[in-house]
Amino acid sequence: MKFTNYISNRDIYEKVILEQIPKAKKFVWIATADVKDLYVQKEKRFVPFLQVLSELIKKGISIRILYAKEPGPAFRKDFDKYPLLIKNLEKMLCPRNHMKMIIVDGIFAYLGSANLTGAGLGAKKSENRNFESGIITNDNKIVEPMMKDFDEIWMGLFCRNCNRKSYCLDPLIHTF
Repeated sequence: MKFTNYISNRDIYEKVILEQIPKAKKFVWIATADVKDLYVQKEKRFVPFLQVLSELIKKGISIRILYAKEPGPAFRKDFDKYPLLIKNLEKMLCPRNHMKMIIVDGIFAYLGSANLTGAGLGAKKSENRNFESGIITNDNKIVEPMMKDFDEIWMGLFCRNCNRKSYCLDPLIHTF
């Protein structure tokens, strides 16, 4: 059965981060403008979201993260604790990216305002969280164009004519 639902605040964390991402079978694509240390509940404790991603990679699931600026120091410190991420996490910095979306296996998607941060998607108390909203869907009429947008950026379609090259640390397409 197809669905598209509006969600906000705590529902984003529960329905996307806790329910859908851990159930991935093939891939997870994440687009975000900002990346910070994010902790999530796993069983009866809180762990870095990076641990969840590392466990998915260990199961053979491909993870891509498209982000607009370098992650903060706490994120980088946690990142270095997960050797599988260092070798296998696909990541790309694009300073023009401002999309916030998560796609799981090409059959589920979140599209909304939340960055990949504790205040946006993490297990923070309601008085510490950002006010966020978005939609979740399994309707391929919505998921497919989201994947197309993500993939076009990922593949460098817009790099050649980009006017923000001076901000791009590792351009996909080098123009001389």
